[in-house]
Amino acid sequence: MQLSDLQTPAVVIDAGRVARNIDRMQRAADAAGFRLRPHAKTHKLPALARQQIARGAVGICCAKPSEAMVFAEAGIEDIRIPYPVHPSKQQQIIALIDRVRVSIIVDNAEIATAWAEVMARAGRTLNVLVKVDVGFHRCGVDPVSPEAHHLISLVSALPGLKFCGLLSHAGHGYHAASETALKLIAEEEVNALTRLAAHMRHRGVEVEEISVGATPTARFSLRHKGPTEMRPGNYVYFDRTQAGLGAATFDDCALSVLSTVVAKHPGRIILDAGSKTLSNDGARGFLPLEGYGALSPSPSGDLRPDEAFSIERLSEEHAIVRVADGASDVKIGDRVRVLPNHSCVVSNLVDVVHMADGDTVVESVPVAARGRIL
Repeated sequence: MQLSDLQTPAVVIDAGRVARNIDRMQRAADAAGFRLRPHAKTHKLPALARQQIARGAVGICCAKPSEAMVFAEAGIEDIRIPYPVHPSKQQQIIALIDRVRVSIIVDNAEIATAWAEVMARAGRTLNVLVKVDVGFHRCGVDPVSPEAHHLISLVSALPGLKFCGLLSHAGHGYHAASETALKLIAEEEVNALTRLAAHMRHRGVEVEEISVGATPTARFSLRHKGPTEMRPGNYVYFDRTQAGLGAATFDDCALSVLSTVVAKHPGRIILDAGSKTLSNDGARGFLPLEGYGALSPSPSGDLRPDEAFSIERLSEEHAIVRVADGASDVKIGDRVRVLPNHSCVVSNLVDVVHMADGDTVVESVPVAARGRIL
């Protein structure tokens, strides 16, 4: 099958770029002495998880227990859920423990105690990392607070729990205004975790793992000593945001949306890929990036954007594209490529992605973990 045979909109994955992205990150992690544990929420595909592990990853991360179960059923044996899973999910977690090596995070003493009670009743042991807030201010304990010291000591002592170490996510790196700012965020993340680990070791608590993660900061995190694990996810595909943050070039981006021009009016064209395909996520980068994706008028694999086109509005099934005067003559029925702002969300919006080698569709793959939000 050729790309020209696909109905649109269609999510297309460049298989060669994916392989290069996986290999490049694995080589970088190996060279720095980091264990690589990719976040599978980006691709949601067991086949790509197996490919990452075959290249050297120690396991994967999943966003939720239901997502983790998809990968466990597919044979992935080591799964980390870097999410504050509530004890109400105990049946799912126990089912996972009985199949694979699984770990979760906690950032609250009451929840940690509740998990210990659940595990004691079930006769199981749950691997736990303490989530540390390194500046994103979403989940996690303040690394210099007595609360952090108390929680780590508690988790390390509770029966039914195995304290594995510390984990963070420098998600504020996505809002960095410059390369220098992003580098500083990565440095501060490592420093916060290594100082906290040293403090707890001095108090007699063993801290085996220090886990950091985020694709934008990965290239800077690898320059530091102390972390044992890195958990980027988006690197497998990249997207317009990662290009805007200097983590990738447009030639690295592996996921795009093949779309058809369905209408044309003075100064604008309309595509058949709206918010149900591209999502409403904006792009982030060192310079402002307007619109809902970057458009290339070529239906081939060239994802370098043509600045004459700007996707300025989305309806559910329409992308309204402003066309600059003198732009190439795109006609109704023509096919274009859209590089989305955020590839992880796009993965969760479609049932199938199409693996391609040039203009040839190698395989159409169901997105196995789509919609697994429990």
